[in-house]
Amino acid sequence: MENFEINSDQIDKIEKITTKEKDFRVKNLKLFQAAGFPNKNLEDWKFSDFKNIINNNFEELKCKSHSETINKLDLIKDFEHNYIFLVNGNLYSNNFNYEDINKIKINSYDKSLEHQKTDNSLIHLNHALADNGFSLEVEKNYKFKKVLVIYNYFSKNIKNKILNNKSKIKLNENTELHIIEYTINETHNKFINNSYENIYLCKNSKLRNIYLQKNKSEGFFYKFVKNQLSSNSNYLNFIFSSGLKFNKLDIECDLIGENANCNIMSALHLGKDEHQEIKTFINHLQPNCKSYQKVKNVLSSESRGVFQGKIFVKDIAQKTDAYQLSKALLLNDNAEFNSKPELEIYADDVKCSHGSASGSIDEDSLHYLMTRGLTRENSSKLLVKGFLNEIIEIIKSPTIKKFVETKFEEQIYGH
Repeated sequence: MENFEINSDQIDKIEKITTKEKDFRVKNLKLFQAAGFPNKNLEDWKFSDFKNIINNNFEELKCKSHSETINKLDLIKDFEHNYIFLVNGNLYSNNFNYEDINKIKINSYDKSLEHQKTDNSLIHLNHALADNGFSLEVEKNYKFKKVLVIYNYFSKNIKNKILNNKSKIKLNENTELHIIEYTINETHNKFINNSYENIYLCKNSKLRNIYLQKNKSEGFFYKFVKNQLSSNSNYLNFIFSSGLKFNKLDIECDLIGENANCNIMSALHLGKDEHQEIKTFINHLQPNCKSYQKVKNVLSSESRGVFQGKIFVKDIAQKTDAYQLSKALLLNDNAEFNSKPELEIYADDVKCSHGSASGSIDEDSLHYLMTRGLTRENSSKLLVKGFLNEIIEIIKSPTIKKFVETKFEEQIYGH
């Protein structure tokens, strides 16, 4: 993009950084400048040509951070919860009144260096410019009493900006936390949110995470999540997404301890001109670990869904149990779904499988419902709901399940 230029002056504006960190940021900025936005020539982006998408939707982009003052926090009233409130990626406020605050550490994102080697230019851009976000740590042997809602709020005045933010969550030994990441978008303008997140699950810890939006958005979202799962830890990630112009979740999970358990469950409903991708890389690095992935997509006119999922099993990771399935329901001939499942296995005593299927709504099922007095439209809605609700039904809390179901239907049908 001709009108998107960054120089090291942007890094000079970041406060309180060491010489070592500045060098790290400048190095990553140079890597981004050399590569530019990722495009379809890269294997990881073959179905989501981000460079072309950006060029077709933005005439200019600015990377300056955007602060905002909120007069009133519009919090969820359906259930009691703790919260972290982010405004345009900045840690704005937090409340842990239901917990022992002495067991919780919450701060704005610390500027510690990230040394992960990558050829992902969006991560390079994030490493170079990210100056906001949060860091959360739960002390050993503490289990949250109430769910934590992370409000990811974007203000009305954002336009033609690329926001870079970081977050870090660490659950120490024998801890448990349930999170709802709830995106609220007040702007009708186009912008990009480029996020990087590290999650550390120590021995016997448990994390439940739900991604959900309140409303539709003209935003373009990319999030890279790096998870490290120690022995006997348990990670369950629900992804419920509809109404985003562009969204790509890039999830890597390293199972670094025995008996670690990783689960990724997704239900997506894409409307006209919406593009969403889930990309996963599950690394089984120790014996006796399990992973389970199920991704379900419903695609209507001129939408595009993508799932790229890879399971890697190291030679010492015997007794691995890994499963991966993607299914798509296409409601229109112009909708498109691309799936790329992969297995790379170097151990011989494993149970690994993957599958992918896509198709249109079954006409016999539609006919059956219509003979019971339903219109074709309502019959279609009922079948779509049943297809996606398989994922929602896994949520154990009746209150959270009802909230997710209601918000998801609002996104899809507008009521």
